[in-house]
Amino acid sequence: MSTPDDAAPADLSFREFQQLIRERYSDTDAARGTPGTFMWLIEEVGELATSLHECAPGQDPTPEQRHNLEEEFADVFAWLATLANINGVDLTRAMSKYTDRERVKGVKH
Repeated sequence: MSTPDDAAPADLSFREFQQLIRERYSDTDAARGTPGTFMWLIEEVGELATSLHECAPGQDPTPEQRHNLEEEFADVFAWLATLANINGVDLTRAMSKYTDRERVKGVKH
């Protein structure tokens, strides 16, 4: 039986992941548009919230629940990349807000 770590892909950059999502889903994503895609993103955020609750400190999550937590993080990230794609946002460029030490200083609240 394989574990989630057995199937771990090679490291991807933000740009590579966003391109992967674009290549696989661009036609259906464009047809769905921003409002529909945003609704899917929020649905996945809700599923992530449920999974975080199940795996919270003090809980005793099953291996399946821990695996699901990872999947929900991936789903949120994929839908965020989709939303960026259909709105012409380069996530790598956007992330420079946090990677450029001159742009963000102090503590994130």
